[in-house]
Amino acid sequence: MPTIDEKRVYTQKSGAETVYLASGLGVVSVAVSDDLIGEFGVRHRCRAHDVATAGPLVAAATDDDVLVCDRRADGEETGAEAGDGAEFEPTGFGPTTAVGFRDGTLLAGDGDGRVARLGSADDAENSAWEELGTTGAVRAVDGDFLAAADGAYQISSDGLRPVGLDDARDVDAEPLVATGSGLYKLGNGWMDVRPEPTTAVDAAGGRGLAVCDGDLLARSDGAWTDAGLGVDADIAAVTHGVEAAYAVTESGRLAVRLPGSEWRDRSLGVGTVAAATV
Repeated sequence: MPTIDEKRVYTQKSGAETVYLASGLGVVSVAVSDDLIGEFGVRHRCRAHDVATAGPLVAAATDDDVLVCDRRADGEETGAEAGDGAEFEPTGFGPTTAVGFRDGTLLAGDGDGRVARLGSADDAENSAWEELGTTGAVRAVDGDFLAAADGAYQISSDGLRPVGLDDARDVDAEPLVATGSGLYKLGNGWMDVRPEPTTAVDAAGGRGLAVCDGDLLARSDGAWTDAGLGVDADIAAVTHGVEAAYAVTESGRLAVRLPGSEWRDRSLGVGTVAAATV
């Protein structure tokens, strides 16, 4: 997950940022200014299962490979988009189900549980993948943690370490883990946050969003309550920008909310959305 400072650097102007979606149509980018959803388009056609950012880098997990785009290729020091001048390049990992960044290092996992890190995502063409270990089918990667079909794992320079839970479906670097039996946070061991089956989670500072038993919940002052989205559709993914919170449905309706404001949403006409990031 990019830091708040990184998000500010790669923003064209105050209040403007780009949301990236992984979908059955490909990697989609959406320009958002404050809570106004603007232009959007397919940046790379493929079947994408996950997408992650770190500074200028955008990585996508696809049916064919891990793809990486460097937004600096557009020739702009700040605010560069994954547009005509910035193409997604293959890295040689192969078919992938999840991608993420740990301290700027790109990690990837597949449906067979293979997990590896790339020597340098800045120079993917001349870098090799280093195997870290094997888990159940990999579903999400963020920071030091990985979610897999057989539970949660902690990632270190030495490899992978199982840290408990079952049926992990999503993970946030805080850490928070969404599982088939509920939402958990790491304290003195794994502590229950919500008892409902949870499919997606993302946190930023004190903020948080989670999809629990199909409902979108938001964290405020440590409590998780109904987010008041008002969209009657399955939420596929949640993410946060510098100020804004985002939720996107499987059918491609993107919703954005600024602190103290109501949700605003727009249909993008993009089906089979699986993941989102800023």
